[in-house]
Amino acid sequence: MTEDALPLHWQQWLQAGTAPAHGTVLIVHGLGEHIGRYAHVAERLNRWGWQVLGHDQRGHGVSGGARGDVPDAECLLRDLAQVIDHVRADPVLGRGPLLLLGHSMGGLVAARFVAGGLAASCGGQLPMWFRPVDALVLSSPALDLGLSGLQRLKLALGAGLAPHLAVGNGLKPSWISRDPAVVKAYTSDPLVHDRVTPTLVRMMVDGGELVRQHAADWAVPTLLLWAGGDRCVAPAGSAEFAATAPAALLRAHCFEALAHEVFNEPEQGQVFAQLQAWLMERFGA
Repeated sequence: MTEDALPLHWQQWLQAGTAPAHGTVLIVHGLGEHIGRYAHVAERLNRWGWQVLGHDQRGHGVSGGARGDVPDAECLLRDLAQVIDHVRADPVLGRGPLLLLGHSMGGLVAARFVAGGLAASCGGQLPMWFRPVDALVLSSPALDLGLSGLQRLKLALGAGLAPHLAVGNGLKPSWISRDPAVVKAYTSDPLVHDRVTPTLVRMMVDGGELVRQHAADWAVPTLLLWAGGDRCVAPAGSAEFAATAPAALLRAHCFEALAHEVFNEPEQGQVFAQLQAWLMERFGA
């Protein structure tokens, strides 16, 4: 349940066997989708010895809220804080390091969440929703939506006239993956939607700019994996972050030929290999 009494759905995938888990990975999904689409990612992480949890963000999947809308710019961050509190309090999930793995809009939310912790170090006030995490994985994060001047003008007008009017997001399903089976499953999934409001888009635009501005001050170990052939978000946002963030804390890799959902591409084995190698390096996992 969110602070404004919306039901918040989550799923957990627990590691099999009796060996102690390395820690917990909290997955934050992207725009218009839901956490159920990450079962194959969770299964890999379970196999590598990690517990996994994920939630349908408000306005998505089985969770409450108007489809593709948010009441304000920080509500997804407050929701994430509540899920983290649940993880920390759980006797199984709360053991060991806690990692955020965010994809697309979820990557933006996760990165914006971590960036909130930089406010105090830069002389600002720590947000009430901030919770420390041990590491971050970003998959094609929406750090730059690549909006044109005309699109920014329309966004400004929409935010002023009808901030919570849901419209189509303009993204084609064929852009998510080069695998036809993935696209077919996406288009036939009843929990997937294409709704978005000016308030949500404004949050994403402003959040991406803030994360990029704080890249040089980054203080959390981060793995950044992005698609060079992305048409859903601008790859330039990830490239800018990778060029600015401290090299000691950031492992970054661009898959030049891949489409947006790098964990759902025909070459997904290469992406999982990068993730596994980084986990082993950072956590001996």
